[in-house]
Amino acid sequence: MAKKRSSEEEKLNYNQEVRRLKDEGPERLYLLWGPEDYLRECFLTELRKICLPEGEDSFSFRRLNGPDLDVQAMREAVDAMPFLTERSFVEIRDVDWNRLKESDAVLNVLRDLPDYCTVALVQGAAFEPDGRIKLVKGMRALARELKFTAQSQDALIRWISKRFAAAGKSVELEAAQRLIFVSGDLMNRLIPEIEKVAAYAKGEKVTAADVDAVASHIPEAVIFEMTDCISRKEFNVTLSILAELLADKNSEPIAMIGMLAMQMRNLYAARLALEKGLGANFLLESGAVKYDFQARKLVQAARGYTLERLIRAVELCAETDYRMKSSGGDSAALFQDAVLRIAAGECDA
Repeated sequence: MAKKRSSEEEKLNYNQEVRRLKDEGPERLYLLWGPEDYLRECFLTELRKICLPEGEDSFSFRRLNGPDLDVQAMREAVDAMPFLTERSFVEIRDVDWNRLKESDAVLNVLRDLPDYCTVALVQGAAFEPDGRIKLVKGMRALARELKFTAQSQDALIRWISKRFAAAGKSVELEAAQRLIFVSGDLMNRLIPEIEKVAAYAKGEKVTAADVDAVASHIPEAVIFEMTDCISRKEFNVTLSILAELLADKNSEPIAMIGMLAMQMRNLYAARLALEKGLGANFLLESGAVKYDFQARKLVQAARGYTLERLIRAVELCAETDYRMKSSGGDSAALFQDAVLRIAAGECDA
């Protein structure tokens, strides 16, 4: 049984994992988790097809749902003999392995899986296994662990192009990059945005203007746009974006100050790269951003700030976060004050 697990620092090569599954066959235990739930479900479908080529039935397929787990039901599911097929498949979803009390009993079941049985431990996008816990350590030692991450830039753009092609459209590279920037890099989030943009676009080729016209913006993208406007001294636009953020009931000020702090740290890294002559690749290598088009945008925005101003901006974000969590004051007003002080160039050299 494979012990190797995907590194948290690396992007999962989905196609390679599917080829491995088809070439080498299924293993007895899988731990499937990570934010890219679209690819997780696609892999699970492939795994189920390999294990149950004749399709699901009540004899060879069992599904148990969390967050709690009946260990006896789990044992009975994995011990049940397959009928009219070579393998059985047990899918266990959304169990909170970090808090489960019957860890020894669970590990005993997982250590003694029959050769004919494949078990998939499937976790939601928000779950992250705690590697300090005995049960998680034991599961990782037994399972092929796959963390489904956002895909590489090239792979994601190829996938976006295929989705637009299925809708009868081609897409410009700039438009695909813009879509990733404003709507995020998770596929389940991108699918409705692609459908919306494809339906809106009048021409055969989707442009960045089409994306800007109708695609939903994730909060991180809105924060970036706001700091970009500050760098260009477009203060009226900055105030307009700030007002939109504060009016959005789905945007919590504490979450927004965290995003703003991260953006200011990234801008500091970009400004430092500019002054040291390191170039945009430094931002990719340091993990500040994931995609080269994001790095280029960040470097361009950093030209409008000084290092001293960015240092103070990071300090302001930290101070504001502390005040939000400790003073009981108006979080929205505190967030607004931090943005205005950053825009005013507090402590600018």
